[in-house]
Amino acid sequence: MSEYALEIRNVSHYFGDFRVLDNINLKVLPGQIVAVVGPSGCGKSTLLKAILGTHPPSEGEILADGVPVRGPTRDVGIVYQQYSLYEFLTAEKNVSFGLKLDESALWERFFLFPKYSKLRREHLRKSREFLERVGLEEACGKYPGEMSGGMRQRVAVAQAFIMKPKIVLLDEPFGALDEAMREELQNMLLKFYQENLIAKREGRRPEYTILMVTHELNEAIYVADRVIGMSRFHNDGHLGATIVYDRPCPIFHPDDERDYGKFVTQREELRRAVFDEEYIKHRDKYVTFWGELSQLAGSVANAGTH
Repeated sequence: MSEYALEIRNVSHYFGDFRVLDNINLKVLPGQIVAVVGPSGCGKSTLLKAILGTHPPSEGEILADGVPVRGPTRDVGIVYQQYSLYEFLTAEKNVSFGLKLDESALWERFFLFPKYSKLRREHLRKSREFLERVGLEEACGKYPGEMSGGMRQRVAVAQAFIMKPKIVLLDEPFGALDEAMREELQNMLLKFYQENLIAKREGRRPEYTILMVTHELNEAIYVADRVIGMSRFHNDGHLGATIVYDRPCPIFHPDDERDYGKFVTQREELRRAVFDEEYIKHRDKYVTFWGELSQLAGSVANAGTH
């Protein structure tokens, strides 16, 4: 088991002579929720596809829990903006579908039916349990067409997490939802983060590690504990987009008042560092996450000695 849920090492990608990504390096700890922001066309989707394993990078290496990603794997899950649900399956059967494919073969379902039937009941039990965790215990028997957009997206999140991947990618998952539904799902992620904190305190490895692409800066800072900004607006921008911003965010509890004014300074810094095409700076100027983390750890250690 690796120290990191995700490692991106010297990843570059290009299409012909056009370089999209240049020397991306990133390490994500288990239990982190990392938001990725950046201007349109900066390569966020290209990076997600490389992590997912569907479009390997031109250069460099990506590892999920220390294992190189050579293609799609159950170690990396994804939730898209458009709900990836089967219209002919109920919520509980949609969520359990991955378990069915992963833990039983077609011939077993026909020729070892008693054994498969017992396994299937267990899959549905796990599915119902996870739907309860995302607030959908009353929707287990509903079909996608009978659910709201927010409900369908929560089913899609449960569908991804029930497979227990090392990291889940969220590709603008709330972009098609209205504000009320968006806030519900943001709170769901904050609850996942609280479960991660409990696991850490108990000495367990956190279950939910998330890399979320979003175009909403308020959402990025509010939901995540760390924000990554990708851009070409840096001193080597002709080589492609890279990470030009990597800083921690304030931690919010699901029951906290939703006060975006608490992070207005960071939001403006992020907007300038990542989105201002006239502000050309050294690519590492705002890449300070690990240094700030070390300072925080040192402060906590010093406080404990007094």
